[in-house]
Amino acid sequence: MRTQISAHLLTILFVLSLLVVQTANAQRTIPEDDRELLYEIYKELIEYKTTIDEENNTIAAEGMAAWLQAAGFAEEDIFIGGALPHKGNVVARYRGTGAKEPIVMMAHLDVVTAERADWNLDPFVLNEDDEYYYGRGTIDDKAMGAIFIANLIRFKREGYVPDRDFIVALTSDEESGGSNGIGWLLDNHPGLIQGALAINEGGYGLLQDGQPLANTIQIAEKIYATFRVTAKNPGGHSSLPRDDNAIYDLAEALLKIRDFKFPVELNDVMRVSFQRQAQINSGERAADFRALLESPIPQDSLDRLSSEAAINAQLRTTAVATLLDGGHAPNALPQTAVANVNVRMLPGSDPQDVLKTLITVVDNPELLVEYRGGGSITEPSALSEEIMAAVETVTEAMWPGVTVMPTMSTGATDGARMRRAGIPTYGTSGLFVDRNDMRIHGQDERLLKESLYGGYKFLYSLAKELSK
Repeated sequence: MRTQISAHLLTILFVLSLLVVQTANAQRTIPEDDRELLYEIYKELIEYKTTIDEENNTIAAEGMAAWLQAAGFAEEDIFIGGALPHKGNVVARYRGTGAKEPIVMMAHLDVVTAERADWNLDPFVLNEDDEYYYGRGTIDDKAMGAIFIANLIRFKREGYVPDRDFIVALTSDEESGGSNGIGWLLDNHPGLIQGALAINEGGYGLLQDGQPLANTIQIAEKIYATFRVTAKNPGGHSSLPRDDNAIYDLAEALLKIRDFKFPVELNDVMRVSFQRQAQINSGERAADFRALLESPIPQDSLDRLSSEAAINAQLRTTAVATLLDGGHAPNALPQTAVANVNVRMLPGSDPQDVLKTLITVVDNPELLVEYRGGGSITEPSALSEEIMAAVETVTEAMWPGVTVMPTMSTGATDGARMRRAGIPTYGTSGLFVDRNDMRIHGQDERLLKESLYGGYKFLYSLAKELSK
């Protein structure tokens, strides 16, 4: 389906006409001069309530398409479509010379649910104070979506001709799976989002005490997989308890899983990451990161770093109980108890190998341990000189002395689907956030104002750096 020019097009045209005048008097290489354009797009995106319950992602896709239409993008360069009428994706192409293969710039329109009663502010209004913008999606992932649209408009207005096409894909359903936008596009319209590489979420700048510490680039991500452990027995009356209790048996199995640590496995991405983390730390902590590169790893260093959840998750596959269901009556011995175990596997892992490990850990033939899905094998993107050099060049120009740090996300993004389709995908945004207070998916999600505009400039400059 293709978008029609919406009622708010007149407002968009008015904003764009003002920006043309402003830009004529500004230094075109500094995106901050276009704050108003980005702000209006960002505000509009935040205020679309694109949760799984609202079923209105297509409205957001049409809204972003209207901005591009108003800026003069041809109808054939804007596509809207999706698996379901309310799960529309918008894909836009900015045409270059075609000397190189396109770059795909990805972000997702959908956000996780947020309840007004749980927040101090309305999560679906772009609120602000002197330092921050607040709202669901301000970081994950509407900042990048707004930036990509604003940058396409800026390129158009400047008459910039890159040596490759820029493809922006804003998709539905990344947070909730199901009719996933990127998956649907790859299956049904693969030509729309084919490129030499893709830029995605997953990498952020890290602030320590308000100062830039590192700019991360996601090269890999762990793989989400679901397992189930089930205990069963005949049950009976609760007045006659026995040792063979399904809930107790399941509890013992879960405690074994809790206490088990998968072996440490360092891929090339994390070796570089830990090496650079040693550079930005000092004292014992720096020495511990360097120790991770030794063979064998000194146990005291490994123990200290493994005690931090974020680092432990980058060292090994992890398994954790997330859901429980057991028993059938308050006065009966349970006949069945079931637990969901969420596993985040290292790239390249086979879920069948993880299943064998869990069966061994549980060590009870009376319990059923099953693999329930997920876990498609995904390899990291190549740590190519092209992408690293470009990110490092732009980072040094904007934040001199800040380390660029390749990393592996412990959570999941649509980058895994792109990698499985053969498109190297890199998570990098230039959006700097407090490393100890990111608030993604949490209460009062927020983004520093200057981080938004810094990310705008970073992604603008990165696109040009990759198109020389």
